Amino acid sequence: MSSFFLILMGFFIVVANIIGFIIYIKKRNLYFSSFTIILLAVLFGAIGGALAIFIIRDPFAIFYGLQLGYYLMINSAIVFIIAVLATVVKKYSSEKM
Repeated sequence: MSSFFLILMGFFIVVANIIGFIIYIKKRNLYFSSFTIILLAVLFGAIGGALAIFIIRDPFAIFYGLQLGYYLMINSAIVFIIAVLATVVKKYSSEKM
């Protein structure tokens, strides 16, 4: 059963990143992509928690959804830090030339 939830967690993380990448391609804004991933963290965390409650039938299974949301929030923070670093590098390289 735990391997199912690990696969589900990996699937949600990959889907959130793919959706964030598609948003980045359309909007050309890393910050908006990071914001999208943070919103998906809430959505996928709720979906994962609800699935865990329905499958395991234990009220403490909601912590699986919270853990999934936590990993997606870390993922969003990493994307945000990359966006900040890309902006700083872009500003620095444009000033230098």
